[in-house]
Amino acid sequence: MGQIIAIDYGKARCGVAATDDMKIIASGLDTVETRFLMDFFKKYFIENSVEAIVVGLPVDLKGNISEVETDILGFIENFKKEFPQIEVHRLDERFTSKMASFFISQSGKSKKQRQQKGLIDKVSATIILQNFLEQKTR
Repeated sequence: MGQIIAIDYGKARCGVAATDDMKIIASGLDTVETRFLMDFFKKYFIENSVEAIVVGLPVDLKGNISEVETDILGFIENFKKEFPQIEVHRLDERFTSKMASFFISQSGKSKKQRQQKGLIDKVSATIILQNFLEQKTR
């Protein structure tokens, strides 16, 4: 059994979350500069068994796809070439950044900590992953 990884993909940086090996709990893993994301996975996959990734699908309230989707599709294409044995899933990521900001504000973090975009990205990835896990169990 392997982990499932979620990515909140952004042009500058990506939030990354992972499940435990039993795929029960989603936890924030890291925030990675987008240009180093493939290098991050190459190292991570050496040390961890991963069976799938979930990449957020950036949809707005009207159902329109965000312009970052072009970059995401390029990433997914490269990922599949590099790691053909790992499944790739997509999940609507609407409201995850707003939810992440809310959860962070409720966590007792200082104002400076709450404004760290990397923390929001990591929490957003965790929310994407938790939503994916919940959909799988329905």
